[in-house]
Amino acid sequence: MNNNTRKIAGIGILTAIVIVLQIISTNIKLGPFSITLALMPIIIGAALYGPKTGAWLGFVFGCVTLLDSGAFMAVSIPGTIFTCLAKGTLAGLISGLVYTAISKTNRVAAIVAAAVICPVVNTGVFVLCCFLFFMNTIQGWAGSTNAITFIFVSMIGLNFLVELGVNLALSTIVERILSIIIPRKEQLA
Repeated sequence: MNNNTRKIAGIGILTAIVIVLQIISTNIKLGPFSITLALMPIIIGAALYGPKTGAWLGFVFGCVTLLDSGAFMAVSIPGTIFTCLAKGTLAGLISGLVYTAISKTNRVAAIVAAAVICPVVNTGVFVLCCFLFFMNTIQGWAGSTNAITFIFVSMIGLNFLVELGVNLALSTIVERILSIIIPRKEQLA
């Protein structure tokens, strides 16, 4: 099997894993939103095949996320589509860029940094889009609570911490797997 065929097969497998994990995680809710289990395969794809693959896997994650976005879809269809696709795509792309830049000097640090940046970008873009497209609705949901406090405490607080924790816990395992698939320079000598 040539390298191009392996890459296509690897991306296909990771795409399927992202879809399955995101569908499963739609049933795991902490607060009003589901946690995201699909970030680690996005990071793995970005590390193995580059930032474009990370962006692709993030886009697929965003497409699946659209299936569970009913509350926002009722407020703004274009805003919901943009939010779901932008947060996933940018999380994968930026994770890939971070991994690529840092892996030249330290692959463990690169995978940890990518594992941190992916949920930060995913959540950060979500928050920005909440301000852009859904603020009036969120203020209604918040009631007498400040809308910004509501976003950070009720909507993303625990979910973000769980996603970040899962990524950090798995990042060293992922680095070990990557070192088998892609040997370090010192292993090749």
